[in-house]
Amino acid sequence: MTPAAPPPDYGRSFALWRASCPAPWAAYTRHPFVEGLGDGTLPRAAFLTYLRQDYLYLIHYARAWSLAVVKAESLAEMRAISTTVHALLHSEMALHVGICAEAGLDRAAIEATEEAPENLAYTRYVLEAGYSGDFLDLLAALAPCVFGYGEIGARLLAEAGDTPYRDWIEAYGGAEYQQLCRDTGALIDRALADRLGPAPERVPRWRGLATRFGTATRLEAAFWGLGRA
Repeated sequence: MTPAAPPPDYGRSFALWRASCPAPWAAYTRHPFVEGLGDGTLPRAAFLTYLRQDYLYLIHYARAWSLAVVKAESLAEMRAISTTVHALLHSEMALHVGICAEAGLDRAAIEATEEAPENLAYTRYVLEAGYSGDFLDLLAALAPCVFGYGEIGARLLAEAGDTPYRDWIEAYGGAEYQQLCRDTGALIDRALADRLGPAPERVPRWRGLATRFGTATRLEAAFWGLGRA
């Protein structure tokens, strides 16, 4: 058996957070929905249901990242965040619209979709982290989405053969998104070091941030279930 490839290097903080919740992380990044994307067995209807919900999710996710601009303490942090917001609004959401259009679903139909309870729970959790917490709280809640999709995309791009979901896999496994993940990891590492010191994992605050990352990870895993409903 070929040994599993190591996870992508998105920075020290991500590696520590990921290691703090191994079971939820595996449930998220190895979910049956994800594996169905890789081997092509995922029903197209399930994929389209997921895309419509994820489009709505990305609207709130972009808002949460925009809130991070307000929470940031430097222009460098603000510029890094603006790159992510631009990618969400002009690349990821465009991918969803394009795939849905091929199935006869226009933007109006996508935006008229009713948010599922799992979607509401996840997006409001992330937004609340920004409303009631500080910059680090918000980053910990935002991190599982960007890093998890990067890890999934990289793995499936390396493993997947002929699958009808190749365009989705290439979007998240490709060089542009992988660089976004590395840049986000660098942003988080710097933010933690600036606020908590060179070894943030030794500071009492760390445990709460890791817990927030783990909760968002569990909400990510539940989100995949929308496409299997």
